[in-house]
Amino acid sequence: MRARTTAARLGARVGGALRLLVAGTALACLLGAAALSGSSGGEVAPAASLDPVCGPRWVTAWHAAAQPAAPADPAAAPVLAGRTVRMVVQPQVTGSQVRVRLSNAYGTVPMHVGTASAGRSDGAAGVVPGTLAQLSFAGRPDVVVAPGAEVLSDPAPVVAEAGSPLAVSLFLPAPPDVLTQHDVALETSYLSGAGDAALDPAGTAFVTPVGSWLVLTGLDVLAPRPVNAVVAVGDSITDGVGSPAGADERWSDALSRRLVAAGGPAPMAVLNAGISANRLLAGDGRGEAPLARFDRDVVGSGATDVVLHIGTNDIAAGRGADEIVAGLVAYAERARAAGTRVVLTTITPSHAGAHGTPEAVAVRDAVNAWVRAHGTEHADGVADFAAAVADPADPARLAPAFDSGDGLHLSAAGYRALADALDPAQLSGSPCLADGTPARVLVSAP
Repeated sequence: MRARTTAARLGARVGGALRLLVAGTALACLLGAAALSGSSGGEVAPAASLDPVCGPRWVTAWHAAAQPAAPADPAAAPVLAGRTVRMVVQPQVTGSQVRVRLSNAYGTVPMHVGTASAGRSDGAAGVVPGTLAQLSFAGRPDVVVAPGAEVLSDPAPVVAEAGSPLAVSLFLPAPPDVLTQHDVALETSYLSGAGDAALDPAGTAFVTPVGSWLVLTGLDVLAPRPVNAVVAVGDSITDGVGSPAGADERWSDALSRRLVAAGGPAPMAVLNAGISANRLLAGDGRGEAPLARFDRDVVGSGATDVVLHIGTNDIAAGRGADEIVAGLVAYAERARAAGTRVVLTTITPSHAGAHGTPEAVAVRDAVNAWVRAHGTEHADGVADFAAAVADPADPARLAPAFDSGDGLHLSAAGYRALADALDPAQLSGSPCLADGTPARVLVSAP
């Protein structure tokens, strides 16, 4: 009763709505990847462009949310000087060429990246023979990235296949003072001993496994036709904590498989912008809040859709339901003002520590009741993640089959249940069918 009363009060306080506009065809589709100025960094240009042709197009095929490395991190900047990092990523889109995005978002001094390469991963530290290509930047074999900037490489003739890993190698003669990385990759990358091993296809030089993606924040693919992207924004639950490393069992991975299975215009690149420990209302030392990183994660990735699943860490930090609801509304309005479709989700249950106190349960129930009753007044859709994974006998807890074991993070089965709770009809889909003909797309009202 308390949750219902609180939800009704919140619904009355947070009124108003943005209209849902169903529009367009592929004759007006938002897609593409960010164009960046200058070989030494620069402003991120608008990533999306309008194009009526269902022909080849650069699209974002992989994305990692940027975070500053902690000084105590074993892969922090000073340790990397004069070494090569080989990172394994899973492209979401198939295409004939690739280009990579490198970031010095948190550095206060220029970052020198020496030799860089990309090729098909052999499943470990090596690259499949004959697939390795050196990357260039405005025609140069190296690049200096200004503090706070990103750069995009020139196109390279590397064939990317959705679901087949690529290896991107970077020689870092002079890393910045604060390294930009993505902490919880759930994918093993590799660090060499001293020296430049970026053009060495063998894995023998790469002696140290690394669990983070370093400097690399994006991969674009030249696809045979436009493919829209949905970006999953959130905390450790979106980051996939609790699922097996290297298994691609995050809920974003499960959603990608579901969209592919649906066929038609449904398949989209599903990008992941989760950051472990992230909060909706304030950043911390491990990453900025979703609204603060919106331009980088959503606009910069060229996403047409965003699914926001966050709030459990705000609840554990003592934030109230009114504050969290206001934060959800602010994010949804920012997304829709950018022409991006947005889906809000309920917050998954937990009985772990500060996430599971009676006060925390009451706040979570109130926020979730508001999302169910009023979410579509501010967003293009709602997904009831909480109901999908709650224990029927005790909805304040995760169902045993969906609990990774800590009472907060989900198992692989739990993440699949989240993906199943999202109706693909709430997403734009992609503007072109597999045969190259236009498909109807949905666009949010500005």
